[in-house]
Amino acid sequence: MAMQAAALTALLFQLCFSTTAVAQVTGAAPDCPAICAGVSVPYPFGIGEGCYLLGFNLTCDRALGRERLLIGGAGGTLEVVDISLANSTVRVMDTAGAVNLTGSGNGTGLAMLASSGKWGGLGADAFAGPFVVSGTRNRFVVTGCNQQATLLGEGGNVIVGCSAFCPVTDMFLSTISPEEVAACAGVGCCETPIPIGRPSYSVQLAGLDLNQEMDQQLPIAVRIAETGWFQGKSAALLNKSLPDSSSTTAIPVVLEWVVDSKRPLQPQDVATGCPQDAATSVCRSSLSTCLNVTNNYRTGYVCKCKRGYQGNPYLTDGCQDVDECALPDMFMCSGVCTNTLGAYQCRCPPGSRGNPKIKDGCVKSSLALGVGIGIGSGAGLLFLVLGAIFVTRKLKQQRAKASKKKFFRQNRGHLLQQLVWQKADIAERMIIPLVELEKATNNFDKAREIGGGGHGTVYKGIMSDLHVVAIKKSKVVVQREIDEFINEVAILSQINHRNVVKLFGCCLETEVPLLVYEFISNGTLYDHLHLEETEVSLPWAERLRIATETARAFAYLHSAVSIPIVHRDIKSQNILLDGTLIAKVSDFGASRCIPIDQTGDATAIQGTFGYLDPMYYYSGQLTEKSDVYSFGVLLMELLTKKKPCSYRSSEEKSLVAYFTALLATGDLASLLDPQVVIEGGKTIEEVALLAAACVRMEGGHRPTMRQVEMTLENLRVPHEIVEMSSMDAPSCEMIDGGSTEEVSRQYSQEEEYLLSSRYPR
Repeated sequence: MAMQAAALTALLFQLCFSTTAVAQVTGAAPDCPAICAGVSVPYPFGIGEGCYLLGFNLTCDRALGRERLLIGGAGGTLEVVDISLANSTVRVMDTAGAVNLTGSGNGTGLAMLASSGKWGGLGADAFAGPFVVSGTRNRFVVTGCNQQATLLGEGGNVIVGCSAFCPVTDMFLSTISPEEVAACAGVGCCETPIPIGRPSYSVQLAGLDLNQEMDQQLPIAVRIAETGWFQGKSAALLNKSLPDSSSTTAIPVVLEWVVDSKRPLQPQDVATGCPQDAATSVCRSSLSTCLNVTNNYRTGYVCKCKRGYQGNPYLTDGCQDVDECALPDMFMCSGVCTNTLGAYQCRCPPGSRGNPKIKDGCVKSSLALGVGIGIGSGAGLLFLVLGAIFVTRKLKQQRAKASKKKFFRQNRGHLLQQLVWQKADIAERMIIPLVELEKATNNFDKAREIGGGGHGTVYKGIMSDLHVVAIKKSKVVVQREIDEFINEVAILSQINHRNVVKLFGCCLETEVPLLVYEFISNGTLYDHLHLEETEVSLPWAERLRIATETARAFAYLHSAVSIPIVHRDIKSQNILLDGTLIAKVSDFGASRCIPIDQTGDATAIQGTFGYLDPMYYYSGQLTEKSDVYSFGVLLMELLTKKKPCSYRSSEEKSLVAYFTALLATGDLASLLDPQVVIEGGKTIEEVALLAAACVRMEGGHRPTMRQVEMTLENLRVPHEIVEMSSMDAPSCEMIDGGSTEEVSRQYSQEEEYLLSSRYPR
């Protein structure tokens, strides 16, 4: 009797649904909301009374301070992010996350030996509504160690299931790789298609290992998710110690829908679909068709625009003609294309014939006629061609001349002339004509490229005086690039140092400025330091020498030129090495001159993440001590062979914070490059202390670059007497006023702020 009453209730509800659907086939009212949370809401979906077909009502909820388009009421957990009339699908984000499982145990591992739950975000009337989970676009996903999950139907019938295992050796626990889990093929995770689409499911979960060896290795969770989602999210979801931390992560799910959804009450019931009376159908466009939909759970129908039309078939004028001629990727027509209602015509041009729907399928039908016309008009055409060539050549020359002048002004050539005219010999050689550089690089032949990055390309060239040079050409034309170009010319034009890359000149006659440097043949310090694990890196003696030469160059920039120069972007990528591994500092685009009587220069923050001075980042006040900080990070990179811009320790500390912490506890050897430990000897501790002194949080407590240079010189020649003042030899006293433990603690407090912003160049 109870089953008969339930069947009668469902039948009455379906009859009510059909009646109401007939009453609303005219479409939504004109003033109905068309968009919510950035999602377009096409009829039969709608927000508000009179705006939707029965069962397709959505809610535009603003309770959480932002708009959310929900299926059902404001308490729903399915947030709509896309509606497709063409595919009859709705893509939602299941904000409830994983299935909530209840049962014996604490739920943190295999202690949950038996549990159950329910997936059903469509509400209490889900079985009478139009939505079911798409079996072709979703997967049943289970994560955990030695767990078997089963997806059940309304009557407890088994729909599908899978098991996730974590292998255990005879004596030790096994390690599960993230790649194995991400593959979701049974190791730590399993997934399977869902053969029967339903509005809700029951879930049963059972532990398969009573010994519980692996119960804490992976979070246990059961999800219904869009195909491919877990592979992209597996690392984030499984990098947790407890499953609850990821159980509420929103999950994309694809739902399928039909109009006039009916559920067969008995297996022998005849399937229904498109109405026999067209007047009762919701397919209102005359250019639409009705398609029956049947599956293991329900029947109904959907509407589609006819071939050659697209739009909304549920509205009277919803299906519109597609202009195939405006869609070249959809068909091939090498002739003349003419759009027609629902189709198109493709014909060969007049005077030709063949197959216009293949490439070069049309050929001229009368070759003799074309030859005759060509001969008859040959004399006139010859005159016109000669005249056109003459005029075109003249115009081209004038345009080229005007372009050179325009680019010269755009690249601030007059300003550059003022900079270099301070010395006549500089003025004569700094401005290089474009034609000279084109000859040097064989018109910038791709075979002459020797390097480059996001900002430009570097070419190898041979000048007319047989000098081998490197020519840097920017890729983009933005004012900041031009400003940095002028800045680099102004800086390098007044520098003459053995360990600073030499600037030969520049060209301003192109849209993008060109810089001409001396050719450095051996790449960057970064290239020589960060090799494959199987290759031997730079010896410690070479690293110490390169560090000394680099410090010598920056000491020169800070104290030997008329106006001190702050580089602002010290890193291993900007230290070039010549054929004998002599260091050459390069890339002065971000550098700034700071007069001696000024304590700091307020500038826009620039630099490279990992090397950037924290105090410069916070205050914006640029001083020479910002370069000292970056150089200290470079010393740490030489000692550890770790990349400061990407390194994170197991405690999520940056290279600087972790280095200083280990130095304070006397455990620095665990971080050092093994090659350095073998070759470095007693100098390692001195260099480590110097690096720690350079990265002191307060700039006033850091040594000067001259002091750093002298200290490194002394370490390289330990038996020679190097005259220094009491402050010229940084050691433990350079950390006076605070121990290395205090340095480490400062970085632990500050690095989380620095990690939130990056300033790569």
